Amino acid sequence: MMSQNRQEAKDRLRASHDYQINLKAELEIRQLHQKLDHLLSRQWERLVEIQEVQIELLNEMQGPRMKPG
Repeated sequence: MMSQNRQEAKDRLRASHDYQINLKAELEIRQLHQKLDHLLSRQWERLVEIQEVQIELLNEMQGPRMKPG
């Protein structure tokens, strides 16, 4: 009986330890997702900025447009 109680105590301790590890891993994964979301958002912003510069350069290269009429 005492051996069984000791085993149950070890099992509870192991389960608690596993839970803590899983919780920590989940929090780290959430943080990584937030970092990735931030990086992707910034990357899209930068791509839009680059595209705007490219459009400006193309317009400058074409020179003034003549209106039909």
